Amino acid sequence: MNILVTGANGFVGKNLVAELRNNGYNNIFEFTRESDPSLLGKYTKECDFVFHLAGVNRPKNENEFMEGNFGFTSKLLELLKKHGNKAPILITSSIQAVKDNPYGKSKKAGEELLFNYYEETDVKVYVYRLPNLFGKWSKPNYNTVVATYCHNIARGLDIQINNPDVEINFSYIDDVLEEFLKALEGNPTIQGDYCVVPITHHIKLGKLANLIKSFKESRHNLNIANMEDPLTKKLYSTYLSFLPEDEFSYDLKMNSDERGSFTEFIRTPERGQVSINISKPGITKGNHWHHTKNEKFLVVSGEGLIRFRKIDSEDIIEYRVSGDKLQVIDIPAGYTHSIVNIGESDLVTVMWANECFDPDKPDTYFLEV
Repeated sequence: MNILVTGANGFVGKNLVAELRNNGYNNIFEFTRESDPSLLGKYTKECDFVFHLAGVNRPKNENEFMEGNFGFTSKLLELLKKHGNKAPILITSSIQAVKDNPYGKSKKAGEELLFNYYEETDVKVYVYRLPNLFGKWSKPNYNTVVATYCHNIARGLDIQINNPDVEINFSYIDDVLEEFLKALEGNPTIQGDYCVVPITHHIKLGKLANLIKSFKESRHNLNIANMEDPLTKKLYSTYLSFLPEDEFSYDLKMNSDERGSFTEFIRTPERGQVSINISKPGITKGNHWHHTKNEKFLVVSGEGLIRFRKIDSEDIIEYRVSGDKLQVIDIPAGYTHSIVNIGESDLVTVMWANECFDPDKPDTYFLEV
């Protein structure tokens, strides 16, 4: 199947081309502003489906709106008709098409071209009035406020919030791609005359800014946002894609002494915290119990012995653990417990607790096993 993608170097185009290849579509005609114009004739003759994503949204001159969003679309359709090519066409319009401004008028004009083309040729056309989009590979100060906020906040630059109570509607790029592949297979989501991306999100500008700021702060306070919220999960992924390439890493505070070290890694309000414990050979750590707090220990390197005793019993329970066989040990409430390094190298243990450590309510009581 030969697929023509106009605007292939744009935000949506780059993501779409990558996802088409992920799904086994390898005959992709990528047409961009830099392409030889004569290639459009070849592509419109040989293509089996058209993703018409090319357009103008931030020109230097307002006349470029109509030239890019209407003129180029007209040329594309003329070439398809010239070749007698009945390939279905998907075009990306905008919710701005209902507005009486140069951009909206040009998008509306492009829509009408497609609808008229359908009436004339009976070729399938899919017109998507897209809301604001966000995701990886978007451009700051160009595609979306999300891109601008992510780029600037990741670099410690100021952001502008004119009205924090303004609500913005968004679609995430991966949801757009999923819908576009459905259209490619002949199963678009249709509402009235238009096709739509069924998954959208709504957020106020002020909350959006604070949420993205929290992503940056998480490197210091280790708090990971609630990923059960779909919008938060998608925004966090987008934010990370804007990190400067020399700032992918960040240091953690290691609490070290002669026994080894203990380092908090991740904290979450819903799922507790994860820490890394390193014990030197012969060292015992723990010898305490909890009322409610519970933990999971996973030794990933070295050899250890985890010991338990119910606080009102003299019976000791022992588990030998090793990085050679990954095994999770649950630490129930009401049992004093310890972990000792019985090997000749460092004992490295990943520790999860069901709640983040609170120095005012540690729920930790010393008692030797």
